[in-house]
Amino acid sequence: MLSRLINFLRACWRPSTDRSVYAGSDAAGRQDGLFWYKDSGQHLIGEFSMAVVQANNLLEDQSQIESGSLSLLDSGPYGTFAGIYDGHGGPETSRYINDHLFQHLKRFAAEQNCMSVDVIRKSFQATEEGFFSLVAKQWPTKPQIAAVGSCCLVAVICNGTLYVANVGDSRAVLGRLVKATGEVLAIQLSAEHNASIESVRQELHSMHPDDSQIVVLKHNVWRVKGLIQISRSIGDIYLKKAEYNREPLYAKFRLKEPFRRPILSADPSITVQELEPHDQFLILASDGLWEHLSNQEAVDIVQNNPRSGSARRLVKTALHEAAKKREMRYSDLKKIDRGVRRHFHDDISVIVVFLDSNLVSRASSLRGPTLSLRGGGMNFAAKSLAPCATPIELGTT
Repeated sequence: MLSRLINFLRACWRPSTDRSVYAGSDAAGRQDGLFWYKDSGQHLIGEFSMAVVQANNLLEDQSQIESGSLSLLDSGPYGTFAGIYDGHGGPETSRYINDHLFQHLKRFAAEQNCMSVDVIRKSFQATEEGFFSLVAKQWPTKPQIAAVGSCCLVAVICNGTLYVANVGDSRAVLGRLVKATGEVLAIQLSAEHNASIESVRQELHSMHPDDSQIVVLKHNVWRVKGLIQISRSIGDIYLKKAEYNREPLYAKFRLKEPFRRPILSADPSITVQELEPHDQFLILASDGLWEHLSNQEAVDIVQNNPRSGSARRLVKTALHEAAKKREMRYSDLKKIDRGVRRHFHDDISVIVVFLDSNLVSRASSLRGPTLSLRGGGMNFAAKSLAPCATPIELGTT
C-alpha cells in the first residue's frame, strides 16, 4: 500500500538539492527547499530562534519578531514582540496581520505611553476592522476573500511583564525551571479556541442558544456550523457579517439560514504575568507543531539541546513524527513538493524566545538596536540591523 502511494507521488517529488541563502546570509535566515530557518539571533532580553516549513501550495503561515521600541515614540516602552499567524483559506489574512498588527500596537502604546492589555486588545480590533475594510473593497471582484481568515498568537515582553494574546488554536508554552529538581516544566500560557475543546463548544452554545447547529460533529471532527474548527479568528468575514454570506461566495461556505449576530469572534484571550528568574524560554507555534508534539516534549527538546537551531529542531522533530505516522522516511517526506505536502502535515511556524533574567530585570532601561524579522527571511530593521547583534550591543543604555 505504501509503495503504491510513493509511486503515485513520485511525479510530484523534486530533488532536495534546491538550497539557497537569502541576501544577508544568516542575518535574514536560510532557505532549504520548503524549509526556512533563522537558527540564532539576539532580541532585547535574550536570544531567539525561528523556523518555518511550507506545506500548502501558498504559505498560509506568517510570523514575525520585533524588538526595541514598542511605540511610535522614542521614549518607548521597549521590549520584544513575537507573532504567529496561522492562515486558512488562503494567505491574505495572515499577510495582512503581519503587515498591520504590530504597527497598530505601536500606535496605541504611544497613545497610552505604556504597554497594557488594552493596547493589545485594541490592536487586534484595529487589525480586524482593517481587514473588514479590505474585504469590502475586494468583494465585487474577489468575493472568496470573505472566507479567508487567520489565527493570531502574540507574545509581548515589556518591563519584565509577559503578555500572551490569542485567537484560534496556535499555542504559547513557557519553559520554567524547577530549582528543587532541575527539571524544566512546560506551562501553556495561551487559551485555544477550537471546537474540539468541550468548554469552547459550551461557550458557543451559550452565545447562540437559539441555534442547535452552532457546532456540528462532521467526519468525527467538531466544526462551528459544520465549516470551521476555530471559534475565534481575524477575518472569516463570511461568518461575522451576514451580507458576505451569499452569492457569489462559493456554495460550500454559504449557510442555509441567515444569522443575526457574528458566529465567530476576533476578541483575544489575554494572559498577563510577571517574568521570574527561573523562566527560561517561550515557544510560540502554529498548531502544525502541536499536532505532533506535546507541550512537554517541545520544552524538553529546547532544554536538552543547544539554543542555536532550537526552532528548526522542533520543526524537524514534528516532520519526523509526521513521516512516521504515514510509515515514511523523513528523507522521502522532504522530497514531496508543496501542495501535495499538505496531505502529510500543515504549514508549521515556530519562534523560540529565550529569556535572560539579567536583561529582563533591566528591561525598562535597555535601549538596543531595532530588530525586525519575518519568518521567510524578510528583514525590516529600521535604525540598525540587529538579527545577529551581540548582547553587548543590545545591552547599551
